[in-house]
Amino acid sequence: MSGLGARGMDQAYRPRRSVLYMPGANERALEKAKGLPADGLILDLEDAVSPDAKADARDRIAAAIASGEYGQRELVGRVNGLDTDWFADDVRTVASAGPDAVLVPKVGSVEDVRTIEAAVEAAGAPDHTRIWAMLETPSAILHAAEIAAASERLTGFVMGTNDLVKELRAVRVPGRAPLLPALSWALLAAREAGKVILDGVFNDLDDAQGFEAECRQGREMGFDGKTLIHPRQLEPCNRIFAPSEAEVADAREVIEAWEAAQAAGQGGVVTVNGRMIENLHVDEARRTVAQAEAIAALQAG
Repeated sequence: MSGLGARGMDQAYRPRRSVLYMPGANERALEKAKGLPADGLILDLEDAVSPDAKADARDRIAAAIASGEYGQRELVGRVNGLDTDWFADDVRTVASAGPDAVLVPKVGSVEDVRTIEAAVEAAGAPDHTRIWAMLETPSAILHAAEIAAASERLTGFVMGTNDLVKELRAVRVPGRAPLLPALSWALLAAREAGKVILDGVFNDLDDAQGFEAECRQGREMGFDGKTLIHPRQLEPCNRIFAPSEAEVADAREVIEAWEAAQAAGQGGVVTVNGRMIENLHVDEARRTVAQAEAIAALQAG
């Protein structure tokens, strides 16, 4: 497991603003995905695939992953859950194809993570193939910190907000007030462990205003990006989860002022446009610039 040091996965920024679910049984959709402006794709064997189509979809997803035809998009295979008859075959086929990650639904404990890790490694997955865990039950939220720390190969969380609403017996409302404690707790666990964390899906394709509001909420909370159910959601999601031109310009100004002050021996605090700037603000500015540069490189590629 060389190269998978604890907290090391977030050393270099990789855009994950938009990660789009694509049904593994739909060959036309998998072909279309090659040209979509998504930062990542989740090739799905779970909810989007009927039981009688899972075997064919499994092979189709493995072939897509191994094809090398998806450019720089992050490719993730979502398998069926640990408690299903399909899990073992799914992991064996998908992990051995070498995706960027294997996404497993309804992960709820450290024991689940260890079982998944053993299955991924038994499949002969390369070191670059990580584990992503879906958090979609009360148990998962309550044990999020332990789950995050259970394996160095586990590098990402995906929020299963639809299932969380169901499990909490909550009501789906604008602003997601019933979910905010769970979302915040998962974010705390992910950041403490240095993991990626993606917000859940937005179901109403006709509510563009509501979708953009939820994207803004997710970005403001600290999510790395959002999982999506339709290509029409890509443009607003990519735009909202990317730093704006003004934010990048401001970040560069902060870095330039800080470096000039350090070179002149002026100590650990500078003022930029009336704001007091400390080292933590410079770290944030450098991350903003790194995000912008990584997004530009992805788009150019």
